Amino acid sequence: MKISVITAVYNNHATLADALNSVLAQDHPDYELIVIDGGSTDGTLDVLQRYAGRLAQIVSEPDRGIYDALNKGIRLATGDTIGFLHSDDSFADGQVLSLIAAALADPGIDACYGDLRYVRRDEPNRVVRHWRAGPYHPRLLARGWMPPHPTFYARRAVYERLGGFELGYRIAADYDCLLRFLGAGQIACAYIPEVLVHMRLGGASNRSLRNLVQKSREDYRALRQNQIGGLNTLLMKNLQKLPQFFKR
Repeated sequence: MKISVITAVYNNHATLADALNSVLAQDHPDYELIVIDGGSTDGTLDVLQRYAGRLAQIVSEPDRGIYDALNKGIRLATGDTIGFLHSDDSFADGQVLSLIAAALADPGIDACYGDLRYVRRDEPNRVVRHWRAGPYHPRLLARGWMPPHPTFYARRAVYERLGGFELGYRIAADYDCLLRFLGAGQIACAYIPEVLVHMRLGGASNRSLRNLVQKSREDYRALRQNQIGGLNTLLMKNLQKLPQFFKR
């Protein structure tokens, strides 16, 4: 199984190499790494040039934000399965893609996901929050459950059938996409009970109070648009995060 890993980056030279190295260290023999840069000016392109021979594609041009960049990557992907590793994040170990390939060896499974650890931006070995996703059931969506998007890998055919990210969302297009896939799309999903990704704190959705308010608004719109739930679902979605700060 060929797996396409797409990394979107814009002016993030400080952590990009960590993300790329964690992909290149994978023991799965068949993958491609696609990097979509939004026209960085901070030295990110210098980092990319050092890896040019090991990257399947490098695109550097202005875009309309991270979701536009990810859509570009989806269109370029040639793998059987597609997933994303943001430039702030890294795979938990060298076996992640092998675990994903094993989960998707069952032709009846359309996508898979695993657990996620949030780590300090300046101390990536220090875990702040542990997102143990648990097995999926369709009724969980209305209770605010969702899989950690950075760990989510779906067959390319799923994107061809159901589409990519809606650019009308500035922060929550990943949530909208997951609701579309799991709700109306009714894809079959497998849970991998292992930590797959380490995610640095400080992403767009939690960078400021304004962004948190914007994300809640967009989450609510995604719930209504996908006919999954409303304010109660949004409340439960946020409350489910609290135990993640205490459980390991």
